[in-house]
Amino acid sequence: MDQHVQFQPLISSIQKVALFETKAKLYLIGSNSKETRFRVLEIDRRAPELSIYENPNELEKGDIRKFVQSRSFVRSISAYGVLGFVKFLEGYYLILVTKRTRCAFIGKHIIYTIKDTAMIRVNETSGKQMHPLEQRYVKMFNNVDLNSNFYFSYSYDLTHSLQYNLSAPKFVGTRCDIVKDEPLVWQNRTGEKMTYAFRGVSRERFVWNAFQLKPMQDVVHKDWMLEIIHGFISQSSISIFGRQVYVCLIARRSTRYAGTRFLKRGANFHGDVANEVETEQIVLDGNRMCSFTQLRGSVPSHWSQDVSKMVPKPQIAIDLSDPYGETAGKHYQRLMFHYGAPVIILNLVKTREKRRHESLLSEEMYSTVSYLNQFLPPHLRIRYIDFDMARKSRGTGNVMEKLAKIAETVIQQTGMFYLDDERNQKQTGIVRVNCVDCLDRTNTAQFAIGKCVLAHQLYDLGFLKERKLEFESDCITMLENLYEDHGDTLALQYGGSQLVHRIKTYRKTAVWASQGNDIMQTLSRYYSNTFSDTEKQHSINLFLGYYIPSKAEVNKTLHIWDLETDFYIHNSRFDEIRQISSIPLTQWVSPFVMNCLPAAVSDENRVVKELIKIHSNDAEIIDYYSNFHYDYKLTSFEEHIDYQLSHLSRNLAPAFRSHFSPFEPIRRQQSTALKNPSLTGQSSTSSANSSSSDRSEDESESDEEEKSTRNTAPSSSNNSSRAEDPVTLSSMFPMTNDIYGFEIRMPKKTDMLKYEKYAEINRICNSAGHPVRPSSPHQYNRHAQMNESGGLSIHNNEIIIANATPEKEIQNDIAIPTVSDESIAIYEKYCLLKHTIMYDFRCDPKILEYVNMFA
Repeated sequence: MDQHVQFQPLISSIQKVALFETKAKLYLIGSNSKETRFRVLEIDRRAPELSIYENPNELEKGDIRKFVQSRSFVRSISAYGVLGFVKFLEGYYLILVTKRTRCAFIGKHIIYTIKDTAMIRVNETSGKQMHPLEQRYVKMFNNVDLNSNFYFSYSYDLTHSLQYNLSAPKFVGTRCDIVKDEPLVWQNRTGEKMTYAFRGVSRERFVWNAFQLKPMQDVVHKDWMLEIIHGFISQSSISIFGRQVYVCLIARRSTRYAGTRFLKRGANFHGDVANEVETEQIVLDGNRMCSFTQLRGSVPSHWSQDVSKMVPKPQIAIDLSDPYGETAGKHYQRLMFHYGAPVIILNLVKTREKRRHESLLSEEMYSTVSYLNQFLPPHLRIRYIDFDMARKSRGTGNVMEKLAKIAETVIQQTGMFYLDDERNQKQTGIVRVNCVDCLDRTNTAQFAIGKCVLAHQLYDLGFLKERKLEFESDCITMLENLYEDHGDTLALQYGGSQLVHRIKTYRKTAVWASQGNDIMQTLSRYYSNTFSDTEKQHSINLFLGYYIPSKAEVNKTLHIWDLETDFYIHNSRFDEIRQISSIPLTQWVSPFVMNCLPAAVSDENRVVKELIKIHSNDAEIIDYYSNFHYDYKLTSFEEHIDYQLSHLSRNLAPAFRSHFSPFEPIRRQQSTALKNPSLTGQSSTSSANSSSSDRSEDESESDEEEKSTRNTAPSSSNNSSRAEDPVTLSSMFPMTNDIYGFEIRMPKKTDMLKYEKYAEINRICNSAGHPVRPSSPHQYNRHAQMNESGGLSIHNNEIIIANATPEKEIQNDIAIPTVSDESIAIYEKYCLLKHTIMYDFRCDPKILEYVNMFA
């Protein structure tokens, strides 16, 4: 792409919404952040269906004031966006965002999290009795908490990665065909900078309110439609000797085959897997940006677990044999389309068990990948890495070191995205991490990859000499906390509880008290999976539009809570899937995708809805500076993103330190009282799993492995306890000589006299003969003594107090440097340098000598 051509996304012109309600109408008035441009929507409440009329013209503030004053309203609501409309049995409801908070920023693009919403009934019942099941559907819809972990932005596309958002548009219009149409070629032969504004096409897979926005499509202006994602977004900063480098973690949950832990396993016939989450790690340093994307998702085959029996771990069963890997082929082709090649699979499921349980999935996945790789060229084949994390973490095994080696191999094959003024490097390929639930083990493995990626990112930005970061440094502690929150949030959304086995558990640094928390999280997850997951699954199906209730369907079919299964809901085109395709099964990757690999098809063939040429960079539709900085807006510190980042960084900082580099490991003392052995006889620091997982692993491993584990575990516990030094007063408050290399001492009397004389020069010379009075009667006043004795003067480069008796301490004065006449002349010529260059077009030869000296 030509560097003289720039592309900027359009800023939404509707960032504030005011709802005015009457008995017959609903009026929505939308405006930009500065409230200088307005649009008006009018909704007829008496119409049987949704009737929306939009004024095609933009209005000014005076027009809006007259419009509001000319009508009488029942109530009004202030909001920040429209999430859409939803209908159950009686009529439509309008959903508005009423509270928001800044949670992150990428460049000058602000990302908000939803804090509160409002649901307003649109259609009037006109005296008729409401359907008895209407409120039940409303309550079920509200079970999807929009106030928790839903995010949006007015200018940044959160459904795509940073690499995609910074790529050049190649096609315009949603109806274009990227296979047959010719792409745009950007070449600026004039040499002048050209700026284009565009409206992108969101990836509907990650838009959680896509179903609610459908009634507004092709009816209202596109800025009214506020798209949201669900998952996790958090940002922190690294202070590198005062320079702030921001690290942002974005996790996008897929809407395809979405659901809860035991009710959504494997994949559907479209290749959509359960618990699919795209995680992106972004590092920002001014205009320099770099990112890395990884994926988690269930094993792409047709398997499930029987939840009718109340057991902690139901038996895994392969429901449908797929000898040709059609379902997995669709899944992997989609990954190649959006991320490129190679696709690297990091499978953390157990491979060796006494009773076959998880190993069924490993065998199924390996056989499918081996079959599909037959039809791919060697350099584009799927890389399969089998890593039995539960087994390798037992005893003295160091899981994090082994994962670090795998992560290094992954980065060498896929690369990462990096962009600055001189270089543009892209990530080609994706690493796909999975275990059985894609929660605990997966999050630890993703952190290990993210740790290795962060070292590469900081190295490319010039902050590290080598691509390596140590544990216990401020940088890695910050990243570990980000991934812990990331894992807790995703585990709550899918499994019903926070992480059971944390990163510290696999690092074997978890304290003894954490075992109680692991047990409580296990019980919470079991309770949620047994009693509340079914209702939660119904709510997700209703929210995402997989089940649409209506009066016509009530008398013919069952309600959503009466359905025995939602199989046909998530496989809506099952009849089309069963039809025999003309494309051979060996061609599971389309030729168009194959020709574009290893690059991603979506990145190389970006489609946008609109493309507008901008003649001025000050245009409001791309004025990110004004959109980022709100003038004259009162914001509390707690709500400000910069305060939150600094507050988070302060919490992670240790109490004392011997250096200020965020990359050096810091010894964080822990009380030895917390290192008590557990009830099983093993130290909690050497236990990689909680008691529940230990029992399952003991049953699955062989007798020899059990004996070796029992023999090695106590010794590692003892070594770790001996290595831990006791906390002493000297370790809590170290001497300055140990930290900074010098010792603070009281200054000499002669040095203090010299310091006082120089510190008082300004006040003595500016006192104009008036004595300076001390602030307290007991304070010694040297000013009065000096003034009474005749003042202060400089003679022969020494400070002299007139009429004062010389003392021994005053004789050792520091001489003031003498400036020669030649140096003064050179300085005067330097002051005239601007005039001689601008007007006389010359430069003094003496100045040129100094310029050439330092050139």
